This record gives sequence, C-alpha cells and structure tokens, in this order.
Amino acid sequence: MELEEKPKYGEPRKFDPTFKGPIQNRGCTDIVCCILFIIAILAYIAVGILAWSQGDPRKVIYPTDSRGQFCGQAGTPLADKPVLFYFNIMKCASPMVLLEFQCPTTQMCVDKCPEKFMTLVKAYTNKNDFDYYKTFCKEGVTNTMGIPEILKQGLCPAMLMPSKPFTRRCFPALGERGGVITVGNNSKFDDGRGNMRDAKDLLDGVTNATVVIEARQVVMKIFEDFTQSWYWILIGLVIAMLTSLLFIVLLRFLAGIMVWVMIVMVILVIGYGIFHCYMEYAALKGTAGSDVTLQQLGFQTDFAVYLQIRQTWLAFMIILAIVEVIIILLLIFLRKRILIAIALIKEASRAIGHVMSSLFYPLFTFVLLAMVVAYWAVTAVFLSTSNEPIYKVFNETACDYSRTTCNPANYSTSLEKARCPDSMCLFAFYGGETAYHKYLIGLQFYNVFLFFWCANFVTALGQMTLAGAFASYYWAFVKPDDMPAFPVFSSLGRSLRYHTGTLAFGSLILSIVQIIRVLLEYLDHKLQGAQNKCTKFLLCCMKCCFWCLEKFVKFINRNAYIIVAIYGKNFCTSAREGFFLLMRNMVRVAVLDKVTDFLLFLGKLLIVGLVGIFAFFFFSGRVKAFESTAPHLHYYWVPILTVVVLSYFIAHGFFSVYAMCVDTLFLCFLEDLERNDGSAERPYLMPESLRKVLNKKNKKEPAQ
Repeated sequence: MELEEKPKYGEPRKFDPTFKGPIQNRGCTDIVCCILFIIAILAYIAVGILAWSQGDPRKVIYPTDSRGQFCGQAGTPLADKPVLFYFNIMKCASPMVLLEFQCPTTQMCVDKCPEKFMTLVKAYTNKNDFDYYKTFCKEGVTNTMGIPEILKQGLCPAMLMPSKPFTRRCFPALGERGGVITVGNNSKFDDGRGNMRDAKDLLDGVTNATVVIEARQVVMKIFEDFTQSWYWILIGLVIAMLTSLLFIVLLRFLAGIMVWVMIVMVILVIGYGIFHCYMEYAALKGTAGSDVTLQQLGFQTDFAVYLQIRQTWLAFMIILAIVEVIIILLLIFLRKRILIAIALIKEASRAIGHVMSSLFYPLFTFVLLAMVVAYWAVTAVFLSTSNEPIYKVFNETACDYSRTTCNPANYSTSLEKARCPDSMCLFAFYGGETAYHKYLIGLQFYNVFLFFWCANFVTALGQMTLAGAFASYYWAFVKPDDMPAFPVFSSLGRSLRYHTGTLAFGSLILSIVQIIRVLLEYLDHKLQGAQNKCTKFLLCCMKCCFWCLEKFVKFINRNAYIIVAIYGKNFCTSAREGFFLLMRNMVRVAVLDKVTDFLLFLGKLLIVGLVGIFAFFFFSGRVKAFESTAPHLHYYWVPILTVVVLSYFIAHGFFSVYAMCVDTLFLCFLEDLERNDGSAERPYLMPESLRKVLNKKNKKEPAQ
C-alpha cells in the first residue's frame, strides 16, 4: 500500500461546526519567555535606578571650569557666574583640542566676559584696574603679590581682551575692517608678555574652541525654533489627526470612491511638488552663487543655504519624478487587482464600523510607546553623564607626563609639577576607572536592547489585540449579535492574560535582529577610515541581509499574532500555521493583501503631502497672509520636518488599524475558503461583495 504524500505546506483547515471565531477556552503560552521578559524588565528598572543615582545631566547643559565645576549652576557658589573664561584662548589652536575637547589653558567661571584690552603689567599699576582684573583671576590674588609670582603660579591671565559670550563661553570679539581682522577695533594687541600680536592669530584658537560646540549651537537654535513654533506644530498635528480621521470615516461609507480619490490626489500632490521644484530651480537661474554644487558647498550648519542652490531643487525634482513614475506604473499594472482590493477595504470598513473603539486603540499604543521612549532617553542621558571628572597634565614645554592623569588637589606638591614646573593639572573630560565605569558601555547596550524589546512588545500587543477583535467580527454568523460586547477590551484581556510570553518571544526575535543591525552600523562607522573595499562590500551585504531578515520577521510575527489571537496556540506553532496558510494561497496573497497595503500607503502619503504643503507655505512665509502670523525662526525647515514626520506617524497609527483589519480578515477569509464550500451545511462566512469578486457563492438550502 502506497503511503500518501503529505502536502508541502501542511494540511488545509477542515470544517468544524463548533468553531465560532477566537476560542475562549485557552491556556498560557510560551511561559518561559514570559518569565525571562519579567526578569529583563526588573533588571531594566535596576539599570535605570543605578543610572539616576550616578548620572548628572548638568554635564551636558553647563560649561565646566578647570576644576570640574559647573558655571551658572543654581544652588552652587558659581550660580552667579554663568560664563566660562579662557586664560589664553590662543592655546586652543592646539590640535589636541579636537581630540580631547579641552583647551590646555586655565578656565574659570565669571559673571561676564572682559570688555576692554588690559595687560596684567599695566593693570597692576592702577588699583581700580587691578581690582577689575582680579575678577578674571583665581582666588588668593592680593595687591602685595608681585607680577612674576602671579604668572608663575598661574593665578591670572597675562592679558584681557574684549570678548563676547557664545554658548556660555567668552570668545574674542573679532571683526573685520578694510579686509584686516580686528579684535576690539584693533588689528594688533599686547599678549601680556611684551609681544605685539596680530588679531588674526586668534582665529585658529577661536575656530578650534568652537568646532565642538558648533553642533551644540545648532541644537540650541533648533530648540529655540521649537519653543517659538511648538503650538503651531501642535495645530499642524491636530490637522493631520483630523484629516486621518476624516479619511477613515469616508472610507467607512465611500470606500470605492475614496480609494480612487486617494490615487488621483497622490498623483496631483506629487505632480505639484515637481512643478514647485522646477519653478524654484528656474527662479535661481542667473542668481549669484546658485550654480555652486553641493559637493563644493560642503556641510553648512545653516541649512537654508542649500535652498539657494539650483542643484538642491534639481535633486528634489528628480526624486519626486521617479516616485511619480513608479506609482503610475504600479497603478497601470495593478488596475484590475485594485477592484479586488477595494472590496476587501470595504469589508474592513464595515468591520471597523462594528468595532469603532479600534480607531482609538492607537492612542493607547502611542502612550505606551511614549513611556518606553521617555524611559530609554532619560536612562541614556543619565548613563552617559555618570562618569567622573578626569584631570590631565597640560604643559607648554616638553614634559614626560604630558596628557597623563593627575590629581588637582595635591598637584602643586606632586612629582609631575616638580619635573614640569610650567605644567598644570586641568579638567579634561568625564570618564572613570571603576568597575561601574568599565561596564558602562554594556549598560548602554542593555538600555538600547530593552528599548527595542519593549517597543516591539507594545507594537505586538496592539497587533494581537486588534486581530482578536476583527477575527471575532469575521467569524460571527450574525453580525453584530454574535460578537462580544466589547471586542477590543476582550481581545486585550486575552492577550495579556494568556499570551504575554508569546508577545515577548516574537518581539525578542525581532529585537535581536534589530540590535544586530545597530551593531553593524556602529561597526561600519568605527571602521570607516580603515576599511578596504572588501570590508565595505561584506558590511554592505550583511546590512542588506539583516534588513531583509527584519522585514521577514515582522511579516512572520504579524501573521503569527493573528493565529494566536484566534486559536490561542504558542508562537512557533502559530507562526508555522500562518506561514503555511499564506504559502497555500500565494497567488491570493500577491493579488489581494499586498495591493491593499499599497493603497493604504498611498492614503498615508496623501495625508503627509497635504499637511506638509500647508506647513511649508505657513512656516516659510511664502504666503503674504501668513507673514505676520508665522513665527520668526532660525531654520523654518525644523517645524516643517517635525510636522511631516509626526503626521506620517499619526496617519500610520490610524491606517495601521485598517491594515491590521485587512490582514486579519484576509487570513480569516483564506481559512473560510478551506473550511467551507458554500453548501447549506458549510456556507461561506465572507461578505457577498468578496464572494462576487472571487466568483464564490453560497448554495441555497434544499427544500424541506
């Protein structure tokens, strides 16, 4: 007797007259992973407590003097001294500044920057001048001390020059007159040691001292822009939310019309973007400096400069044109499939109409994700600022102890000071040699990994909850009478009570793939200067492979959660059954599911495009009606980009309910085709609209 060959992708579902949707009698799944997740969360809380007890965010806010004290910190002796003053700014021209981010010169906190030229020699002869000069000296300077003694001990700078505060630091007030660099309206100055120096000699010192804080200055400007425009950004996000909600409501009643409206509107919005970029490109023709290439311009902190270059608008125009062509070609090839996808969207609209609370579930997910992001960010800041101040030897002449660590408390009597009399023990950076500091990078890694795990867990919880709610709608023989009273809450309760371990298991697999991608990016950044072409190729291949793997894992997880929500099985079994079910219906997957996803993506793209165009005209001041209303900003692209990105997430949140509904109904519909045959005993539960599109129909019951 010949053995029957087993189907390649498992046995199709068999008819079960007792099956009426998500089963109620179920048990806990993947308990081991649930316990592991709870332990990991408890350890994560312990890491946060440890970071909060050791960290000090003031280190990234306030400038630090040579003794490691914070300038302007409230509640400290330096509260009324918010500005950092350099004894000799020209020493900042050393290349070591770029490596250690600290000038090899004494730095102290002062209440304001010096406002006039003055040397120690000249100030010493006048009591009032010397009293003013001592405000820029260390403690312990008296009128009885001689100039050589003061300079030898490094108590005062040899000179003062007119300076202005910049990011809470005193920098020379450099200017230009007749093509000559000046400081305080003078082209030369006395360096305090009897030498006349050119003002241009200060340029290198000022440049090196500011290279590290230029990024901080950009961040501060961006922060100021947010403070000036935050309420307008909120208004833009409210508009995005209302627009998304309007689209969802219209889809509920006018699914077919709205899909075609979305398609046409997306083409028109992108077409307008191409037209606008061309007009900007043409308007810059003949403008001085507009023909400079992006490569020649290099990186600029003022991003508005890029919009004055023709090549920028040409690049935008080409990108939008490519997107437009791709969308049009896809619509041409999928024109017949779109009709089938519209029927599925219509059914999803009916399902959402019966489960209206599902539209508000993304708000719950958003709150949970916001908590996860906030905890990760705060913990990361405290971990990164939990180092101790490290002091190093800075010297002017040759010294064997140069750049070695030192202790400022007893440095004046140390061996290093005896052998290098002109050296100083100055604050260099924050670090540490204790066991805690050695494992700090590990704690940061754990913080990132748990962030991925928790964020993926929250997303998975939302997917399983919505899947259970919409599955109860599909399998209800009489809708909505056979549905639970509160399908979303019932599904959420089942997911948390029985399947926390399954959610943790699926999100753990995805998190491992994501953290490997992060490590590959980190490795690529670290080896950027030393890698050869072979290394570049291997890293590129690995990043590409893991990107594909992440997408595949997300696809497997999503379908596994739907099966778990219906049958209550563990993760591996559900993932296998969901994957085999799709493989047995591969043609339908390509025809229905992916086309529907594409149409929903067009909806998100349309909302983002409409809100983005509105934000552009408002914040850029291109419309005269908004000129007096729009806030004055350093970078008007900051609120525009913020509104566009957050609008996408808002639209994604609303449309994700539709996407999850479509995916759940699609899997249920595939099982419906396997379980039933349309006979009176086994009728299809799919709606009449889908039956017509698929040429399926229920047979009439035989006459009694």
